[in-house]
Amino acid sequence: MADADSKVTIHMAASLDGFIARKNGSVDWMEVSDQFAGGDTMNPEFIEAFLETIDCYVMGSRTYETALEFEGKGFGWSYGDKPTFVLTHRELPQTQETVEFYTGDLAPFVHERLRPSFRSIWFVGGGIVSAECLRLGLADEVRWSILPILIGDGIRFFEKLHQDIPLHLAEVKAYKSGTVALRYQVRG
Repeated sequence: MADADSKVTIHMAASLDGFIARKNGSVDWMEVSDQFAGGDTMNPEFIEAFLETIDCYVMGSRTYETALEFEGKGFGWSYGDKPTFVLTHRELPQTQETVEFYTGDLAPFVHERLRPSFRSIWFVGGGIVSAECLRLGLADEVRWSILPILIGDGIRFFEKLHQDIPLHLAEVKAYKSGTVALRYQVRG
């Protein structure tokens, strides 16, 4: 970790078979219905308190477009008033003042722009973005929320890593919804 006061987290919700979206980008399968009696409850107060610990979000353009679709359907902007950085080479609509677009090398952006300014930096979308973050040694931890569904094919959580990334399991939580949350520290 470059700055002891900051942490880069990669987070993704995925199917049990490791997909974050269908091949066409759809996440319609995320509305799962399961019950696990022994799981924790994610009540609104818990979620709100947890989200307060995140200082900024980083995502790829397709994840941003999915967030815009949810916003357009009346679900609101998922990232609140937190600074949100979208990594893209394309022109995209900006519906929130907190959104900033970035085109360029990821490592200097994280080391020179994000780490000095934010303590809790969350990469929240894109298999390509997540893999690049790991390839460059930028991530401190990986959080994977596994939903109780198999979709068979789609966009993988990590696209083309090209090397092993050793991890240390730091936390496991099961929720009443059947979702299992894993938190790994990136080693090395």
